[in-house]
Amino acid sequence: MNEEYQDDAVHSQPEGSSKRWRPLPPIERRVLGVLVEKAKTVPSSYPMTLNAIVTGCNQKSNRDPVMELTEEVVERALDNLRQLGAVGIVQGIGRVDKYRHYLYEWLGVNKEELAIIAELLLRGPQTEGELRAHASRMDPIPDLPTLRQHLESLKEKGLIIDLTPPGRGHVVAHNLYPEPELARLKQRYSAVAVQEPSLSTSDTPRSTVAPGDARGAVASSTEVEQLRQELSELKQTVAGILEALATIKKELGLDGER
Repeated sequence: MNEEYQDDAVHSQPEGSSKRWRPLPPIERRVLGVLVEKAKTVPSSYPMTLNAIVTGCNQKSNRDPVMELTEEVVERALDNLRQLGAVGIVQGIGRVDKYRHYLYEWLGVNKEELAIIAELLLRGPQTEGELRAHASRMDPIPDLPTLRQHLESLKEKGLIIDLTPPGRGHVVAHNLYPEPELARLKQRYSAVAVQEPSLSTSDTPRSTVAPGDARGAVASSTEVEQLRQELSELKQTVAGILEALATIKKELGLDGER
């Protein structure tokens, strides 16, 4: 493949350069997420035709929300993204226009950071555990500490925000939402946090659990939660592998074989 089309080539934003990215409406965010996803998971189909991008945008797996976009709507979004310098056109075989992203330069990120941003563009806000599992189908992120390092870097660039306090179930989102949409999102997660039941001193049964037993109960609860999270991550990883295999079979014309 021509190096121009390699998604994982080394890209960086020149030191001292001004921020290029800006908030985007939902359809443009979906289009960018699809371009990054397919470049990383199905590089043989990248750069992408308009029809392929529409199919990717309307895909039912790995998408939240599911959309039903027309070619006209997606083409208009691509035109807007080209004007912003986030997308470009290249000539494909048979002089069919194909599209590629310029998000490494536009966002000023590395490949793991771009995988994280792409998953948030495609699925919306996620917990750290969900995000690590989802982004790892594009670029390996071995554990949560590694993910958090990438998140800190993205926060320094203004690309990631916290929707809930750090800790168990910590939810993050990208920062490419327009201000009104971002305000609604923050309000929604703030309301969820307020509604979550908390255990006050008056709710705690007295003289029923010895201090040593309490420590054991907390440890046991933590272990169960970790196991649940690991199981969720494994399920997401398997789902990503199955999707990639299905795409490869389709490209090879094997999807109709028995």
